[in-house]
Amino acid sequence: MLFHNYTCGSKLLLALPDDIFAVVTRSLTPRDVFNLSICCRSLYALASSDKVWLTQCELLGVIPHRDLIEWRKGVNSYKSLCRFLINVQPIIGIWVHQNPELGNVVYVMPGFISVVGCRIIPQELGLLGIEEGPILWSPVFEILGNVDGSSVFLLHGRERENNYIYPGSMKTVDRNCNVLLLEVEPRQQKDGGKLFHSKSFAGNTVDKEFSRKICPSERGVSKSQRFHGQKPPVPFSKLAFGDRRKLIEIVTSQIRVKVPQSAEGFSFPCSESEDFSRLTERRSRVMQMYSDNGLDPDPTQSDLGEIRKFLDRSTGSTRAQFHRDIYRMQSSKKKSLVGYFLDSFKHIIGKSSSINGSHEHSKSSENNKQVQFQEFLRSGETIGLTLHASTARLSSYRAWPNMHDSRFALYKLPQHEPVAGQEHAGLWGGTFGWPPGRPSENKPGKALFFLLLSYEETQGTRSLIGTKILEGTHYVLHPNGSPMFIVNIDEPSVEPFPWESDGESNFLDLKEAFSGEGIANGYGFRYPGSKPGSLFVFEDGMLVFMWKESRAVLTLQRVNLQDLLKKGERVPPLPPIANFSYLTKSYSNVYAGFSNAPNHASSPR
Repeated sequence: MLFHNYTCGSKLLLALPDDIFAVVTRSLTPRDVFNLSICCRSLYALASSDKVWLTQCELLGVIPHRDLIEWRKGVNSYKSLCRFLINVQPIIGIWVHQNPELGNVVYVMPGFISVVGCRIIPQELGLLGIEEGPILWSPVFEILGNVDGSSVFLLHGRERENNYIYPGSMKTVDRNCNVLLLEVEPRQQKDGGKLFHSKSFAGNTVDKEFSRKICPSERGVSKSQRFHGQKPPVPFSKLAFGDRRKLIEIVTSQIRVKVPQSAEGFSFPCSESEDFSRLTERRSRVMQMYSDNGLDPDPTQSDLGEIRKFLDRSTGSTRAQFHRDIYRMQSSKKKSLVGYFLDSFKHIIGKSSSINGSHEHSKSSENNKQVQFQEFLRSGETIGLTLHASTARLSSYRAWPNMHDSRFALYKLPQHEPVAGQEHAGLWGGTFGWPPGRPSENKPGKALFFLLLSYEETQGTRSLIGTKILEGTHYVLHPNGSPMFIVNIDEPSVEPFPWESDGESNFLDLKEAFSGEGIANGYGFRYPGSKPGSLFVFEDGMLVFMWKESRAVLTLQRVNLQDLLKKGERVPPLPPIANFSYLTKSYSNVYAGFSNAPNHASSPR
């Protein structure tokens, strides 16, 4: 009875031409369209048409219509493409980490049937200025779309002068995710012991995926565990930092795939007139590399067994001794970054034990961590790399999130679109000095700054805050997340602007000015002070903050990172773990080898 056209009320919809039905479905969400398709067989055929799902893809607004046509050539249908776009849409945006202090900004943007995480390298302003670039960047990760719309994760890294990709899988993406976690996940062997569920590009069907989104099951718990009452596995986040780091190190060392020259290059269109054949060829090569290596038996099985043996031997010994055993197992990497992390971690353990002052409490805590590690390893037969886009309760200070120092994570910055009353919200790029936007003869190397402008209202006072997220100096003067300036947008400034024209003799038309304070040396690196200044707003959209006492100026112009990256210059990445999240405190430019100029500018004191 449900499948009869007359009784289910579908006769009118079925009588509509495809074009008209596609227009009608513009008012529906992808979930609504899917629900409509399961009403009856006739509606399933109508609601599954490419015209309907092309409309849904356009409504998502992830990529323009022209790119949708090109992306469709690499997937089964627009329905599959829509599935992929829905999954990766929450990941697009600006992601940061506190370390290194000089800057760790990763912008996730659409690629080609993929999204690409690009690290913006701290750098000086090029001769062509901010708008023309080129801007230096390095690849961090890619999320590729399979033919059925499922997602595949690839981490980028560089070891021994060679570029590698580290294939993995993706967990469910939270719609409001604000943390990207690099994790290791234990799994049961399937299909002859493949390491990853999606390595052969044979994920679940689109219908099953949409059905899961409509009726979500318990996260992190399999069906067999729910029905048989088994204890859920220990989450990766519950393991000790040293265990998490070592597991990621072992997995990445076993699954890495060397990237040939033919698969290097850009993974996103670099111009509006891009020839997509180049991108199609690169994607085919990367997918072939992924598929060829994904059909081998699990390469980490032996290492997992070795870890278990060392863990059994460590019963009754200290945690530090266990980590020394693990370190000897990887003795071939004597002076690697991993070894440095291990030494640092053992030093931290020693300090924390002395601070606590309770030997019994420390011993109990170590035993608990050891038991958790044992349970984690026993919960699967293989282990693999996983990207987890999750939602966490994060506190923030002036648009900068407070971060964990021991998580392999990136944190998403909230971006607000300009609206009436908050016209200056968004991302801005700038430099110190005048004339604006271009190097001068006496100062050829100006540091490039990126600021996130946001509005805040406290006790009836409306403020505009310019939070620094990246600076191109050689040694950072102020911590990441520092407010470069804070102005009261309800308090006009009476300070005159000292110039009538810019460096190209263009007349400056001042629109308005606000009073505020700009960053300056105060109580040290962690607690910088501030000095009075004014923010000047010009009709052409340029912003200039000028410190009253020193007369130093910071000039800003709105930037589009996606456009800048398309004109940019790709440089090699860091080693895999550090490439995703650099967890060693550093105040200098760890990317100094990629710098495009020897000089640098500094912020006013």
